[in-house]
Amino acid sequence: MSLTHLDGAGNAAMVDVSAKQDTLREAVAEGRITMSAEALAAIREGAVKKGDVLATARIAGIMAAKKTSELIPLCHPLMLSKVAVDFAFEDDGIRVTALACLSGPTGVEMEALTAASVALLTIYDMAKALDKGMVIGGVRLLEKRGGKSGDWRAEA
Repeated sequence: MSLTHLDGAGNAAMVDVSAKQDTLREAVAEGRITMSAEALAAIREGAVKKGDVLATARIAGIMAAKKTSELIPLCHPLMLSKVAVDFAFEDDGIRVTALACLSGPTGVEMEALTAASVALLTIYDMAKALDKGMVIGGVRLLEKRGGKSGDWRAEA
């Protein structure tokens, strides 16, 4: 299997997608942040001094998805049609799920992963005064739909 981000001489190169068909493409990514019961309760109750942690993290995730090509060197700048960032409280933390969608010639996996990652980092930043030992992990692609390679879903 050849790597698509290398040219014939082995140099880094942006993939040419100019001849590819526009198709509907979606990607879903997730990640998790674990924390103390005190920090989790403060976020749930809206009692964090910096403000609404999840609202801020949602906006940060959406903004990050839109700037993925500025952060990841060989990503294409994309006209995203939708980015959604959602949260689920768990016993010892919060799960973040991010969806990125567009109709275009290239996928949106990196945008979904970036949205989830930055949303998690924002939760950390907003609540670090309560728990500096929070742990971010499990960031992964859950599924992708569309494109030449078709649909894909992560194993459970």
